[in-house]
Amino acid sequence: MSIEPEEQARERKDLAETLRGLRRASGLSGERLALRCNMSQTKISRIETGRALPTVMDVERILKALTVPDEVTGELLRLARRANVDYASWRACARVGLYHKQAELRALESSSRVMRHFLPAVPTGLLHVREYATETLSPTVASDPARDVARAVQARMDRQAILDDPSRSFWFLMTEQAVKWQRASIEAMAAQCSHMAETNTKPNVEIGIVPQGLHVPGTPMNIFVVYDDRLVTVELFSGEVVLRDPRDITQHLSLFELFWSHALIDDDASAFLEQAASSFMHQRN
Repeated sequence: MSIEPEEQARERKDLAETLRGLRRASGLSGERLALRCNMSQTKISRIETGRALPTVMDVERILKALTVPDEVTGELLRLARRANVDYASWRACARVGLYHKQAELRALESSSRVMRHFLPAVPTGLLHVREYATETLSPTVASDPARDVARAVQARMDRQAILDDPSRSFWFLMTEQAVKWQRASIEAMAAQCSHMAETNTKPNVEIGIVPQGLHVPGTPMNIFVVYDDRLVTVELFSGEVVLRDPRDITQHLSLFELFWSHALIDDDASAFLEQAASSFMHQRN
């Protein structure tokens, strides 16, 4: 997937201007359209001026209220779907400093109440010990962009303070592979597993682990995070995709629930993590 920022900004502007033009051509005022759509007039105004990005469902409601022909509706809905997807490459993030990405994540976490992390490959930064964070933030192949690892690691460590905020809930769902894949030294892996077991005792944290050997009717393809019910971030090798379409959010929430229903949780998850830590320590000896 390749979405250029300039192209995306233009498409979002085109969407706003087209919706405004259709409304004016219909002879409806913003107030009348708002009534037909069961929206506030303020929301209609913000959508038409580009100050608010409408969801695909918002656009559907507006077009239905305006009785727009099917062929025009189809094109505008495709435009709305593209407008509700962001893509940022890790290379672009590295150019401005990965610690800026950590600050962006911190702001996103601070504006959310419930966060669900699906982690089929690696634990998330909120769960990292410093040594593990250093390994995961360091370049791995020659094509990886250069980055200030020490600064990014410290920013990741600073983010973890939010786990002590009782007004926020965190759900971390991992596969057994994510726990046991040796991404760092044996000592760091043991410390990482013990740290996650300890974190699982926090009252606002739930850790689930899907063990191998179970029949699970789903494939754990990508790391993703659902922030409340407003957006989803999906990680790729090359970058990160942000989805805002309510249907995409609902799909990822459903996937999370599917895998969670097969996970070890509570004391069972903590015991699994402690066992993994002990196994790594035995390997060292």
